[in-house]
Amino acid sequence: MTPAAADAILAENFAAWVQELGLRVERIGGHEAVLRLPFAPRLVRVGGTVCGQALMAAADTAMVIAISGALGGFRPMATVSQNVSFFRPVADADVLVTARVLKLGKTLVFGEIALRAAGAEADCAHATTTYALAG
Repeated sequence: MTPAAADAILAENFAAWVQELGLRVERIGGHEAVLRLPFAPRLVRVGGTVCGQALMAAADTAMVIAISGALGGFRPMATVSQNVSFFRPVADADVLVTARVLKLGKTLVFGEIALRAAGAEADCAHATTTYALAG
């Protein structure tokens, strides 16, 4: 799957408010996808940092794209669980969201997502997820 094909999945299958995050697929291949969450003042909370809700939505979206890449195309799925740990704030920087499929089963998919401010050496957040694939 190409980044352009993955961007088309974003445009065709996600709610308008998710699309308003401006996520772009940087890379996709095998069981991994890297998306960029562009910094925008509308995503900033008190204290000048990107809000956790935007980071969680970006992580969830990136995993759907990674799963779609692993499957060779989009298939309806639902988030069963998402656990996020926030390590450090992000201010005035894009966030790179790297989603990896850990186990692709027939009905369940397990994954992890690393979020890192562009240019930073350490992650700002980490998530683990479980998805149910539609029959």
